[in-house]
Amino acid sequence: MLSTSRTARCLMGVASAALAAAALTGATAPAAVAHSTTAPDAHGSTHHAPDYYVSLGDSLAAGYQPNAGGNTDESYTDQLYARLRKHDPNLVHVKLGCSGETTQTMISGGICSYAGASSQLDAAVKFLDAHKGQVSYVTLDIGANDVDGCTTATGLDMACAEQGIATVAAELPQIAGAVHKAGGATPRYVGMNYYDPFLAAWLTGAAGQQLAKDSVTLSTGFNAAVQAGLHSSGFQLADVSRTFATDDFGRPVTLPGIGRVPLNVAHVCEWTWECTPYHNIHANTLGYGVIANVFERVLEGRR
Repeated sequence: MLSTSRTARCLMGVASAALAAAALTGATAPAAVAHSTTAPDAHGSTHHAPDYYVSLGDSLAAGYQPNAGGNTDESYTDQLYARLRKHDPNLVHVKLGCSGETTQTMISGGICSYAGASSQLDAAVKFLDAHKGQVSYVTLDIGANDVDGCTTATGLDMACAEQGIATVAAELPQIAGAVHKAGGATPRYVGMNYYDPFLAAWLTGAAGQQLAKDSVTLSTGFNAAVQAGLHSSGFQLADVSRTFATDDFGRPVTLPGIGRVPLNVAHVCEWTWECTPYHNIHANTLGYGVIANVFERVLEGRR
């Protein structure tokens, strides 16, 4: 296992370079296109054209749940859509998220299929181009699968982490930039950083606690690259990492059935499947709701 100090130096070096440069199968195809104008019918009633919420991402956007064995309608994008629609009954959700998606496959395709498009990014760009002025919101999460395999039972794979962060730093601005260019000035653009599911290793003893600490170092460098890529392309940040208190080992709380643990560990246990028999990194329904809250606060101008 690499020392925490060397890990921190290397990963933060990659993250700093990303900041300077910027100065999780089964996705659905885009929703059916509604008529794009508002016009009276034969009885004089006005039918309002829909406007759209376009969501892009990996398995979190798709709503993967291990107990269902696939994607669901419990994702943060679905829960956010339900809240937005209360204020805009004509809002239509174009849900493009793809389980297993990396930055590279979002650009080039290879995991999910989209009618008339070569990749998730291509599908999004084509939809946004075709619906100029009709899209109100665009959300994005991508990059977790670029580094997911870098934390193992024996420690942090430094080469894997450096490569994953460098890939995200290079490709996320391409993705966000293409989306923003296609969508123009009308939509609100918000992308998220990530929580650290590997904090659950804390529960396995001394070695696991060191792994949890090392994983936060990885998470910090990774999220710096994500934030740089989003901001460079005009996306606001939904700070999911902060809401999950990712780096907060200092405030112990009581976790039912387990005992006293750091706050960051407690949040991962409460809001993901990591501390259940599934041992799965994905958010549970409550956790997806927490993520939806973060996006909603940004869209409402709150933090």
